[in-house]
Amino acid sequence: MNPIFSALPTSVFEVMSQLARETGAVNLGQGFPDDPGPLDVRQKAADAVVNGWNQYPPMMGLPELRQATAAHYKRWQGLDLDPDSEIMVTSGATEAIAGALMALISPGDEVVLFEPMYDAYVPLVRRAGGIPKFVTLTPPHFGLSEEALAKAFSPRTKAVLFNNPLNPTATIFSPADLDLLAAFCIRHDAVAICDEVWEHVVFDGHRHVSMRGRPGMGERTVKISSAGKIFSLTGWKVGLVMAAPPLMRVLAKAHQYITFTTPPNLQAAVAYGLGKDDSYFEGMRADFQRSRDRFAEGLTGLGFSVLPSVGTYFLNVDIAALGESDDVDFCKRLVTENGVAAIPVSAFYAEGAVKTVVRFCFAKRDATLDAALERLADWQRTRSAA
Repeated sequence: MNPIFSALPTSVFEVMSQLARETGAVNLGQGFPDDPGPLDVRQKAADAVVNGWNQYPPMMGLPELRQATAAHYKRWQGLDLDPDSEIMVTSGATEAIAGALMALISPGDEVVLFEPMYDAYVPLVRRAGGIPKFVTLTPPHFGLSEEALAKAFSPRTKAVLFNNPLNPTATIFSPADLDLLAAFCIRHDAVAICDEVWEHVVFDGHRHVSMRGRPGMGERTVKISSAGKIFSLTGWKVGLVMAAPPLMRVLAKAHQYITFTTPPNLQAAVAYGLGKDDSYFEGMRADFQRSRDRFAEGLTGLGFSVLPSVGTYFLNVDIAALGESDDVDFCKRLVTENGVAAIPVSAFYAEGAVKTVVRFCFAKRDATLDAALERLADWQRTRSAA
């Protein structure tokens, strides 16, 4: 068996979700909303599967979806994209990331990664033959520094894999961070594979800035987006890939031999959804922000040290202030003894793990969050009594 995958442990998401199922815990670990997603978009998908085309769609994606993607990103991020030569549809953003790595790096090439990170990154880089080089980010701001980038980049750097907004930290990189990273990419002739799936899930008046739009980066950026995150339909697995034609030609060849195409009814529904009024996107953000604020207020009232969250579905707490030093042990005790499932953020590090940060998903109904807060209050009472 391939040693890269056979040696991997069970995902922390599956471990915590299994414990939540066994104990009947409130699951704030895995990141998906309680809400079923926008009804009109789901109805478009249902109508398309009954009355539309269900045979192979074009490998690059339905023309209507590629055109809708170009219009959407022109409107929201000021990007000029050719729907015929610069946009491709994949079966989810993870497929897009895997395909980009397979297409763009050769054995022995170095890939710069920023930890904490989505846990699929490292095995995908290694399976493609790449050598991961880590930049360790630390709380509370998780920002970039020139010194850290200088240590990670080398003459062998071929690509960077960059997640912004950053899951699991719930932070957004500043324009200064983007320009600093862009300068290193240009200096080292590296491609930026940009996982921007959380681009619409941002709060407090923030608006996503894509690496693709930074000076000098248009020809060396692979922008990856996710309809599942845009419409809170995490099971749909429709990825949107944007890159200049020389990059796209080889990305398309990798896609051709991974999944080839994506369900046409979902593509038709996403094309419709991308054209929805601004009020949908602003309203979605406002709803998530309200849930974030509600849960953050509850955690703070219980004495938790809540870190800033300006994007994604997540809130992080620093458990060091509670006298805890091991986030994995804390999360296992919390789910088995107190009935709340969370994720230890150390699981998202490969090298320089921070061991005192725990992540909760707040993209839940009020009743779910309130139930979790009640159980956390019981945990605090038990702890105080001890």
